[in-house]
Amino acid sequence: MILSAAIFIILLGLLGYLHFVKIDQETLLIIDSLGIQMTSSYASGKESTTFIEMGKVKDVVINEAIYMQKVIYYLCILLKDPVEPHGISQVVPVFQSAKPRLDCLIEVYRSCQEILAHQKAASASP
Repeated sequence: MILSAAIFIILLGLLGYLHFVKIDQETLLIIDSLGIQMTSSYASGKESTTFIEMGKVKDVVINEAIYMQKVIYYLCILLKDPVEPHGISQVVPVFQSAKPRLDCLIEVYRSCQEILAHQKAASASP
């Protein structure tokens, strides 16, 4: 009886882990005139999507942090401060579960900068 209850609790914990914690895939989609969409797909099939309007985006940067005695790099979106035009209101990390290598992040960063530069040029011209 106790063994079957323990197995049942372990199975529930495993299903909860797969449904709420284990991220299987993360995607970043930038649409020039609309914004940035970040999607996380969990192992259970559940998806979580976050959308940031392009008007709120100030820049996309590669940040570095020290984690467990090593340096890791991650991509961040800097959001404009609505009160102060040159300020930053929030830093949003893009790939929260995956830890892509620096060369992969540089490729994504360059693509993002290309799209942001095109969007800034389009908004600056009359």
